[in-house]
This record gives sequence, C-alpha cells and structure tokens, in this order.
Amino acid sequence: MRNLTMLMDYYELTMSNGYFIHGFQDKVVVFDMFYRKNPDDGGFVVTAGLEQFIDYIQNMKFTDEDITYLRNKGEFSEGFLEYLSNFKFTGSIDAVPEGTICYPNTPIVTVTAPVIEAQLIETMLLLTINFQSLIATKASRICRAANDAGSIVMEFGARRAHGGDAAIYGSRAAYIGGADATATVIADEMFKIPAIGTMAHSWIQFFDSEYEAFKAYAEVYPDNCVLLIDTYDILKSGVENAIRVAHEVLEPMGKRLKGVRIDSGDLAYFSKKLRKKLDAEHMQDCKIVVSNSIDEFLIKSLQKQGAKIDSYGVGERMITSKSDPVFGGVYKLAAVQNDKGEFVPKIKISENVDKITNPGRKKLWRIYSRETGYGLADLLTFYDEEVDVTKPYAYVDPIKPWKKMKFENVDVKELHVPIFKDGALVYNKPSLEEIKDFVAYQLDNLVWEEEQRYENPHTHYIDLSKRLYEVKESMLESVE
Repeated sequence: MRNLTMLMDYYELTMSNGYFIHGFQDKVVVFDMFYRKNPDDGGFVVTAGLEQFIDYIQNMKFTDEDITYLRNKGEFSEGFLEYLSNFKFTGSIDAVPEGTICYPNTPIVTVTAPVIEAQLIETMLLLTINFQSLIATKASRICRAANDAGSIVMEFGARRAHGGDAAIYGSRAAYIGGADATATVIADEMFKIPAIGTMAHSWIQFFDSEYEAFKAYAEVYPDNCVLLIDTYDILKSGVENAIRVAHEVLEPMGKRLKGVRIDSGDLAYFSKKLRKKLDAEHMQDCKIVVSNSIDEFLIKSLQKQGAKIDSYGVGERMITSKSDPVFGGVYKLAAVQNDKGEFVPKIKISENVDKITNPGRKKLWRIYSRETGYGLADLLTFYDEEVDVTKPYAYVDPIKPWKKMKFENVDVKELHVPIFKDGALVYNKPSLEEIKDFVAYQLDNLVWEEEQRYENPHTHYIDLSKRLYEVKESMLESVE
C-alpha cells in the first residue's frame, strides 16, 4: 500500500508546528466535516469514501525521507520533526456509516483528537469523502433515472476520469450509488465490482468486413456476445450483420445473441428501430445497450420519447459529475477542551450566512415519522443531550426560530457511529455490497419521494436543540 501520509496541504504542517512550539500538542479539539450544498441542486447526498479514510488513518507514518524533506524546508523545529517521526493517531473519530443519505450542514465525520492530529488528517478526510460522495450521488441520480424504466447502468468512466485514483475510486463510488457493473478491470480485482466489456470500433475495422468481425467475436465468446453495430451504418449494416451472426453462428451452437450496442446517433430513434427489427427476427431477448455522453437528464428525455433501451453505459458525465463537478465539503473547528475537560464551543462567523457554523461538540439525530417511516428532519444537539421522543420534544427551526416547534409521534436514531476510539479502530467495515444495499434500502424505505425529485426537491429540515440554538445565538451576539 502506498504511503500517503504527506498528502496534505502545507498549512496543516505550518499550523501544527506552531501548535507544537506553543506547547499545545496535547490540547484536544473537535472538528466537524460537513458540506453546505447538494450537488445538482438535488435533495440529498450519498456519502462514500469512509473506508479509504480509515485506511489512511491506520497507515499514517512519516518516513525518514519525509522528515528529511521537511527539515530541508527550513521552517520546522527539530522538536516538531521528532514528534512527526513518532506520529500515531490517538484520537477518536465518529461518522455516519458509509452510504448514509445525508443533508447540508450536518456533520458526516466528527474528529475529537489532539489538535495536531486533528489538523494533519484534514486534507485526506476531505479528499476521500468529497470525491466519492460526489460520484456516488451523481451515480444515484443516473441509476434511479434508468431503473425507473427497468434499465441498468454500467460505469464506463476510466478513460475520462481525472487520473488513475479517480478512475478506481470513482468506480467504487458509482457502484455504491447504484451502478450494476464497471468497465474498469482493476475495480473488479480490488472491489469485486463486476467487470464487463466486449469490443471497440477498432475490432470491427481490423477485419475485412463487419460480418467477419462479428462472426469472429461470436466464435470466441458465444455465451456473452454483445456486438457494437454503429461502426458503419446502424440499420443497413450493423444490425443486419448482427442478426445474420445470431442465426448462422450462435443459434446452431445453441446460443443466443445477448445484445447489440450503439455509441452514436439518435439513441431514441435507433433504439426503437432496432427493437422492431430484432423482435421481427424472434430475438426479443436480445438487449439494446447504448452509450454516448449519457446522464440522468438524457435518460429521462429518452424515456419520454419511448426509447427501447435495456442498458446504459455511462462514462464522463458520471465519473466527473460533469453537471456539478465540485463537492464542497469543509472541515471546521467546533470545540476546544479546557483544563477542566469541558468542551468549549467555537464558531466561525461569516458575511455569508450559509458559512456560519454550528458550534460545539454535537450529536446528529434523524427524526422518523412513525406513520410513514420516512425521515422528517435531522436534529443537531450537544453531545451530552439526549432526545426523548416518548413525549413531545421541543426544538428550534433555525430558519423560523420564532415558531413553537415540537416533534410528536416520531422515532429517533443517532446517526454517528464510533470509527476510532483513542486511536484504535472499533468499526467493522461493511462489504461494498452491504454499502450498496444500504443506499438502496434508504431510498426505497426512508427517504421521501419528494426529496428524490431531480428538480426543486423538497428541502430536508435541519433543526437544532433549544440549548444548541441558544448557545449559538449568544455567541453571535457576543461577537457583535
């Protein structure tokens, strides 16, 4: 495994050196990692990347080469360099389980650790959670659009991804979000995501004729033969040669043509023409697969046009989340422990109201309707507060704080689970299949359909306990 310890912003080191020189290395702090806006103006985010962050924490080690590099920078004290040479994460981390449906301004990960330890892990935490959550969320949108019409989605993004790691972990995130398979072989090798693929246009061009190319492929792969039919002419050549191979090569072997694929042209028009031709040849079981700059919006449009598409190969628009390619997760200080062991709340104030943070060491709860089972709201409280819903529970809607609000006839669940406790991993990492199934379960049973709309989705409520709201308001007033 690569040592990625030094994958951090330089200011993590300059701040940490400063904390060390001032003797603060044992001062415990609390940081929250959260985001402020759903990608594509959607209703929620599918969180992903926690497993890779866990791996990073477990393998953090500054090598002799790292220390030499930092010494040569001439900015770091020898005491701090010695501290780094013996570095081991000793803090605690709580997080929502990977695959959890989350909403803006709620902590996905909370780090409680000595300040230098909490600071040094910031970049990798943001990198892993931001990227994979972005791709998992985009994949969820695309796959839900396809699944509405009974179609499946295959991830074809490696050649358009922003580098090797983006291809590998983007494939993982896409699978979490709902993709059925990948074209990226290493993702199958590493994560057991089913790898699929047949041929490129170059295979057809290599042979003297399209028919010979199809025949040669069918002879090698009779059990999984999908033919790419748009190299020359989809209707006059491609599908006719595919049908001929199906009848003359595969059927005498007792095999069936699994599918035909097109990568260009008017996908709705051609899919309908192809379905009619194939059905007329008693090939109703032959699937129609399409690719070519596909996303959830195109899929919905194709469905409205009556397209006859069984599978979508989705590449660049999913692996880069092309329509909204930046996930704005941030990592903000929430509390500092004093000499009495109490966590003193800290707040960041901004001219932009959306950037004002929720102070203190907190718990994240989800409130569920007993009538429907769906999530009504998320609730933030201080870490030492409990939420008793056996009776009406009064809370504050920070958007409408003047309203008298109470939760009634609800169930409640604390969302964070312990990941690391005093430096030790205490979390049993679920399998990728379990994470994928968890996402699907939530969307089927716990998330309102209104939140799953692609345009103008319902806004999930993020509420505060009365105590947390009052502390936040007093801190804002004291700064003014």
